[in-house]
Amino acid sequence: MTGTEEAYQSRGKEEMMRIIMVAICLALASGCAGMERKGTDMAVHDRLPGYLSPERLPDSTALIPPPPAPGSMGFALDEEVKRSVLPLRDTPIWDMAAHDSDLSMQSVANGFSCALKIVLTKQETPTLFRLLERTLSDVKSAVSIAKKKFGRPRPFVAGNERTCTPEYERRMRNSGSYPSAHTAAGWAWALILSELAPERGDEALARGISLGDSRIVCNVHWVSDVNEARNVAAAVVARLHSDPAFRADLELARAELAESRAKGVPPAGPCSKPYRLNPVSR
Repeated sequence: MTGTEEAYQSRGKEEMMRIIMVAICLALASGCAGMERKGTDMAVHDRLPGYLSPERLPDSTALIPPPPAPGSMGFALDEEVKRSVLPLRDTPIWDMAAHDSDLSMQSVANGFSCALKIVLTKQETPTLFRLLERTLSDVKSAVSIAKKKFGRPRPFVAGNERTCTPEYERRMRNSGSYPSAHTAAGWAWALILSELAPERGDEALARGISLGDSRIVCNVHWVSDVNEARNVAAAVVARLHSDPAFRADLELARAELAESRAKGVPPAGPCSKPYRLNPVSR
């Protein structure tokens, strides 16, 4: 067999394997999410199913108003806050905002590990890790309802500007800005963790706030996107407390957290102090 024939045969085998994999994915669609590229956009993460069925999710369009219209006082505030964070570009806070865009579970857990002063990992605290991951699915589903209805352009699209994550700008151009899913997830986790560890509640809440503020710094969300996302997150957490499975996991996670803290193992770090934007953004 010549080298050319071997090359064609090898190429044919590769093509056959590709076809087989596609067929498997079509047959087992629910298992194919993990084959997608994972990145900072939460839409591409392989997530566990949430606790709440679609009919039990809060209706985010009933909880928050439409986004501020151009020319309104609300939109003037959006633009003013956007201008106020311009000096933060290409600073350590800009870099932190880029890091905060990563909603992979361990990345987020590392930030909250610092806030709680524990080791928060899938291995060390599996129940809590799973609870937060399932909560992410509930939050994203609730936020998506409003995102699809309002379809608000993101600030970097409206101003034809750059963001702290240029590699994801193309995807975000077609993703609604209002409300912010990253913010909602961070605030929901902060609320849950502050309940589980009230002695570190302020630190957990501060971390949750900074996750939302990072979206403004990054130029991918308006301040109204962030503020209303926290309202959606609070509604999701309140609804979760009516779910028996969530409450059961919450109690297991509470015990797990106490056990982890008793070991006295510090977070892996490095731990950076959460920052707060100017009060005008609150």
